[in-house]
Amino acid sequence: MDLEKKIIEIAGFMAVSARTAPKAKGVDNIKIKIFSKEELVSLAEAMKETGKKTDRPDTFNRDSDSIKKTSCLLVIATTSATLKLDCGFCGFNTCGEAEKSRATCAYNSGDLGIAVGSAVSTAADFKVDNRIMYTAGYTVKKKNLMGKDIRMALGIPLSATGKNPFFDR
Repeated sequence: MDLEKKIIEIAGFMAVSARTAPKAKGVDNIKIKIFSKEELVSLAEAMKETGKKTDRPDTFNRDSDSIKKTSCLLVIATTSATLKLDCGFCGFNTCGEAEKSRATCAYNSGDLGIAVGSAVSTAADFKVDNRIMYTAGYTVKKKNLMGKDIRMALGIPLSATGKNPFFDR
C-alpha cells in the first residue's frame, strides 16, 4: 500500500470538509490548496527565511523541520472580501473602512476556524497525524503562494508514520 497516495487522498477529503463547512451568510471566502511533498522542500526553506524576519525564528525553524517529514500540507485561507454587514466586529465602523485599511473581516476569521476544525476532524476520522501551524500559513500568505487577496492562512501538515512527528518537537 502506498501511504503517500492515501495521505494525499485524505487531504482531499479534508479539503471537502473545509469547503462544505458552514460559512457566514452562506458566502464562501475560503481558499484551499494541497501542497505536495515536492513543494514542501521549498516551502520549508521559505518558512525559515520568513521566521528570520519575525520575533519567533525558533518556532518557524521547528515547524519547517516538521513539515519536511510529512506527506503533504493542506492550507486553508480566507480572502480579503467582507460581507458588507457594517457590524463593527473587526473594529471599524463600516466594511468600507475595514477594506481601506486591509483589515480581516471578523466573519471570515470565524469561517476559517470552522473550516480548519472541520478539516482536522476529518483527519482524526482517518487517524492521520496532523498539526495546525500558523507558521506555514503565514509563510504562504507572505510569499503570495495562494494569491494576493489572502488575509489569513493556516497550514495542516499530515503524516502517517510509526511516531507522530508533531508530538516531541
